[in-house]
Amino acid sequence: MSTAPTPTPTGSSKLDAAKQVAIANTPEKISGLALYSRFALAGAVCCSVTHGGLTPVDVVKTRIQLDPITYNNGMIGGFRKVIANEGAGALLTGFGPTAAGYFLQGAFKFGGYELFKQQCINYLGYEAASNNRTAVYLASSALAEFFADIALCPLEATRIRLVSEPTFATGLISGFGKIAKTEGLAAFYSGFGPILFKQVPYTMAKFVVYEKVAEAIYKRVDKSKTSNGMQTLINLGSGLIAGFAAAIVSQPADTMLSKINKAKGLPGEGTTSRLIKIAKELGLRGSYTGIGARLFMVGTLTAGQFAIYGDIKKVLGATGGVEIAKS
Repeated sequence: MSTAPTPTPTGSSKLDAAKQVAIANTPEKISGLALYSRFALAGAVCCSVTHGGLTPVDVVKTRIQLDPITYNNGMIGGFRKVIANEGAGALLTGFGPTAAGYFLQGAFKFGGYELFKQQCINYLGYEAASNNRTAVYLASSALAEFFADIALCPLEATRIRLVSEPTFATGLISGFGKIAKTEGLAAFYSGFGPILFKQVPYTMAKFVVYEKVAEAIYKRVDKSKTSNGMQTLINLGSGLIAGFAAAIVSQPADTMLSKINKAKGLPGEGTTSRLIKIAKELGLRGSYTGIGARLFMVGTLTAGQFAIYGDIKKVLGATGGVEIAKS
């Protein structure tokens, strides 16, 4: 660890002592791998905690999407029906793959977003990046989500299978192993197309709306004079609005993802043909089945993610990122 440089003497012992104290109390900014690993860890924790905590909502949402005839009384009615038919424990079905999958995805998503945003700034220059910040947010989030989905897809496929077929396996390890053994490793990526179709627009909307809402707030509020608690509230509010936008944009693909992972396709049936068939069966109205539960779920978890992410970054000292929002 490098030591702070000795300040140039001013001739005043009191002033020199004050400068020494100021330097000692000034946190050293981190950069490179040390910085982006902290971004990744903060993203991993915030996504794992929020998605894992909302597993019961996700179970009900998935049931509504896969069996709308049985689960036809909305989210509250869905909760009651699952508990009545299978017990309260059924609401935690898929918790293991959810927490593990989104830990990995969150690391790639948030860490990757910060990394690709910095690369855009390096390539374009700060002024050009700031003037075209919406495009920078969209490109950075899309690239980050692509790599995040490579990590997420196998665990998401396992989660959906466990939720749609409660007797399929007892948990993450057994379910993962059973799919690999009976259907092959390719089965884990049968939903990669729809998960990209769902997650990339979702993440693009999530980050750009969050950045824009937060920017609008900080144009009216001096961020440097805002308390940590108020910054957390701003992150919550901005994240809630971003979550609603992201849920609406990605709902059709989310429904298709649930359908395609419910069961394996017919012999010789490719992923593209399956997606086309599912889209025709659903129609526009059917593709928004379960939107109420998902708005609640995505709005809540996105608000929680940005609040937790911001707070963990502060704890880890990950304050070296470059901001391009105009105040």
